[in-house]
Amino acid sequence: QVQLVESGGALVHAGESLTLSCVVSGRTVSFWFMGWFRQAPGKEREFVAGVEPGISASTRYADVAKGRFTVARDAAGKSISLQMNNLTPEDAAVYYCASGEGGPNYHLPRSYDYWGQGTQVTVSE
Repeated sequence: QVQLVESGGALVHAGESLTLSCVVSGRTVSFWFMGWFRQAPGKEREFVAGVEPGISASTRYADVAKGRFTVARDAAGKSISLQMNNLTPEDAAVYYCASGEGGPNYHLPRSYDYWGQGTQVTVSE
């Protein structure tokens, strides 16, 4: 059974940093595309960042994340993280970890078959 469990969500002030973690069981992280998505109230779930499978662990970022967020995969193949810097109120959302085939549509939720329950990030002014 594949399970993804996120943690690290919190209430922070604008300009602060936060690191999210996603622990994966039942699936080797390095064999699959691992993505971070977020969903704010009334909005669609959107891709934030991801890590490709394989040795290279190449990363992908949405425009809103470039230069501020860093996604990483641990060497043991058990978890991924999302380091978020200079947070703004626009970054407030529930953040989800997901695992799937990835491919050319890695930015679409339908490219993932397993999801975590989400972790809440709130950013105050």
